[in-house]
Amino acid sequence: MTTLNSRERVLKLFAGEEVDRPPCFSGMGNVTTEGLKSLNQKFAATHLDARMMAAAAVSTYKLFGFEGAVAPFDLCIEAEAMGCEINVYAHSEDLLYPTIKKKLIHNEAEMEIAIPSDITTRGRVPLMVETIKLMKKDIGAEAVVGSYVLGPFTLAGQVMELNDLLKLSFKKPDKIGKLLDQLTDVIIQVAGQYEKAGVDFITVREMGATSDVLSPRVFKGLILPYLQKIFAKIKVPSVIHICGKTNDIVPAMADSGAKAISVDQKNDVAETRKKLGPKALVFGNYDPYNVLVAGTPDLVRQTIRKCMDDGVSAVWPGCDIWPTVPAENFKTMMDEVRKYRR
Repeated sequence: MTTLNSRERVLKLFAGEEVDRPPCFSGMGNVTTEGLKSLNQKFAATHLDARMMAAAAVSTYKLFGFEGAVAPFDLCIEAEAMGCEINVYAHSEDLLYPTIKKKLIHNEAEMEIAIPSDITTRGRVPLMVETIKLMKKDIGAEAVVGSYVLGPFTLAGQVMELNDLLKLSFKKPDKIGKLLDQLTDVIIQVAGQYEKAGVDFITVREMGATSDVLSPRVFKGLILPYLQKIFAKIKVPSVIHICGKTNDIVPAMADSGAKAISVDQKNDVAETRKKLGPKALVFGNYDPYNVLVAGTPDLVRQTIRKCMDDGVSAVWPGCDIWPTVPAENFKTMMDEVRKYRR
């Protein structure tokens, strides 16, 4: 097979075509301190500057050959646009991600909310659109540019107290369902703006719906219908990511309408592959911290090879890659993937 560049490899994979090897990329955060140092940038400052964010995002591809770039780096975009107050720690020297400072919903009585009609022009949504355009201009001919949105249940956990969300999911699912329906419309609108900006793929991060917390029955009955609504509207290749032990719900994840499913290190990928069959796109599933950041090069090599032997379609982290990943470990991962043949 003719050697493919990174962009061609990923897009052919999404299209169901044969590729020379599994691509190694992510739909979640993967900026590194090595990249930030090369740009003389501080991590916290990137969250408020499109040029800085774009440069940091593409640096992982430029330094290590990681086969894509992704922005944003934090999980607050939609909640902020809806009116949540956030703290970006913009002047901090530390590796701090933006956090929710003040939620919209503080108790059950406040659950009747109105979604702003100008949601796509609020908060940092326009900043993200500009960032995507800059990333595409920089590396778009060579590598894929991706972005992500939160899933409705995870976004609900951003705008209201998590304990209330979990409790009401069991006691008053109809009330939670009404909120999830509103949040689904927000997510569809934001994803649409990213598509217009030129993203090659979008990941929907429904981390809060993990089987570690919710039963498969609750996932299928309460959350899956809204995910299906979102994926029906996304036009570019799409990925569903859920954290934790997802083996019991991978068939439902595949039924969401996403082009690929993303699983973390707690998932038994070999079992997932058996359940979904040889053609399903399964992305995963190395531990991005304990292996890639804290592990030795030998552990990285062994883990990445096992992921591929277990049948992943793409080598992909179980969550965001923590920025302090050693350059040697990143290079080792890419080397192991490049030389792999099934």
